[in-house]
Amino acid sequence: MKKKVRNLSFLLFVVLIMALSIWGPEALAKYKDRAILDETHEQTVESASEGYRYTLNSNEKLYILSRCLNSQSLPESEQNALTRKEAENVDFPDLEGAYAFVVNHRGPSGKEITSEEIYEACNKGLEMLKELDILPDGVRKVDAASYDATLYSAIDVPEPQNNVAVWKMSLSTSQKNANKENRLIDAYIDADDGKIYEFYVRTSRVWEDMDPDEIAARWSGYMGLTDPEPYEAANPLMESTPYFKKYVYSGMGNEETIVTIGFYEGINELFLKISK
Repeated sequence: MKKKVRNLSFLLFVVLIMALSIWGPEALAKYKDRAILDETHEQTVESASEGYRYTLNSNEKLYILSRCLNSQSLPESEQNALTRKEAENVDFPDLEGAYAFVVNHRGPSGKEITSEEIYEACNKGLEMLKELDILPDGVRKVDAASYDATLYSAIDVPEPQNNVAVWKMSLSTSQKNANKENRLIDAYIDADDGKIYEFYVRTSRVWEDMDPDEIAARWSGYMGLTDPEPYEAANPLMESTPYFKKYVYSGMGNEETIVTIGFYEGINELFLKISK
């Protein structure tokens, strides 16, 4: 009798387990649904673009932008456009990896300088360079009527989290007959803090009145860069003007960035560039 009771109990236990395995999940799901359905719930979701950019130091940003500018064919100034073919015949250090410099059609992410703010940001940058005596006081301000501003992304393609957003400020092509004396011709401006990476400026100064070593040191401090070293491999054929001096900055890892400070005589154009 006891054996029959045990067998019956075991059979009932098995049936109960089977019933729970069949109806249990459905019942649990319905219970959870009651806590969710017909109610509004808030959830924070990170968008695909958030967290995409790594925090780079000044030397790393300079290096990435330099590599990207060297990978594209847009001229950095009117004079440089005329002489680019000559420069292409000169050997430069080999570029490693793949770098892209593309127009950012998406626009500022919300943390970057907007199209409405970039002109004021550029003027603040010019004023800082004047205070450092890198540029003369006579350099005129930029404005939306005379200048075009385009947002670019400089991207290390194999490591896309390493990217730099920059604005390119250029004297508008509609200003061909305008007086370019004491005017900014081209500049690349950091879209985060408004610092000016590269510029071409018509100036009343002449090369003999300039101290490129002092300009390099002051610009380095302004940009938050490590101290530069003279570029010993420079030769007179590396630029289309005899008036220039090159400097080396540490880049990413063991890589380096070459910065050139120079002057085009005749049009009195001072330039500081991080590209060819």
